[in-house]
Amino acid sequence: MLDPSTITTLARQLYEARKTRTQLRHFSMQHPGMTVADGYAIQQAWVKLEQADGRRIRGRKIGLTSRAMQQASQIDEPDYAPLMDDMFFAGGGDIPLDRFIAPRVEVELAFILGKPLAGPGVTLFDVLSATEYVSPAVEIIDARIEQFDRETRAMRKVTDTISDFAANAGIVLGGRPVKPLDVDLRWVGALLHKNGVVEETGLAAAVLNHPATGVAWLANKIAPHGERLEAGDVVLAGSFTRPVVGALGDSFHVDYGPLGSISFRFA
Repeated sequence: MLDPSTITTLARQLYEARKTRTQLRHFSMQHPGMTVADGYAIQQAWVKLEQADGRRIRGRKIGLTSRAMQQASQIDEPDYAPLMDDMFFAGGGDIPLDRFIAPRVEVELAFILGKPLAGPGVTLFDVLSATEYVSPAVEIIDARIEQFDRETRAMRKVTDTISDFAANAGIVLGGRPVKPLDVDLRWVGALLHKNGVVEETGLAAAVLNHPATGVAWLANKIAPHGERLEAGDVVLAGSFTRPVVGALGDSFHVDYGPLGSISFRFA
C-alpha cells in the first residue's frame, strides 16, 4: 500500500496532467508494489481536487466489462470511476479536442437512475426496476497516464488505469432514450462510423451478457465503502465496441438503429 502523502502527490499529478494535457509515465513503474486499492485511493484524492474547483459528480462509469479486456489487464472484474459534470458534452456539434490528450471513442448504454441502488445484494432486476430510462451514449476515453510507456513500450497496468479515472474523459448522451423493460437491452446494437466509414459494430450483450449486470456489480462493489448509486445518477454500463482513435477534424456518427444516433466532431 502507498502512504497517504504519495497518494496525494500522485493525485495532484493527474489533476495537473488533465489541465495541461501532459501525459505521465506509469505510476506502477515508479511504485511496483502499487495495488488496486491504491489506484482507487488516488482516484478519490483526485476527485476531491476537482470538487474543490466546484466540479460535482453526476454519476459513474464502469470499465473493463469484456472478458478479453479483463484478461489483457490481468484483472478478474470491471473497474469504475466518477463522471464529473464537466465531462458531459452535447451531441450534434463540435467537441473541443483541446480538452483531451489522446481521445478514443467507445459505444455504450447509459442507465439514468430514478431510485437509489444500495448494495449488497443488488441484482440485475433491481437495476431494471430502479432505472428511469436507458440512453444511447458515447464515452470519450483518454490517457493522462501513457497507455504505452514512452521508452519501454510496456502497457500500463490496471492500477494505472484505475488511478486515471478508469480512462474516462467525456460522455455524450443522445439518440432515443427507452424504458429499461421496453426493449431487450442485450440486443441493442450500434454501428460506429468515423469520417463516414464503419469502424466498429457491436451488441450490448458483450457487456457481461447484459449491460445492467455491470450496474448491479457497481452498486455492490461500492457498498462496503458506505456509498450507493443515487437517483439521478448517470451510469455508463461499459463499452461494447473497441475504442476508436479520434483526431482533429474527425467526425463520429453512432447509429443505434431504433434507438436513434449520436454525432459529433472533434474541432
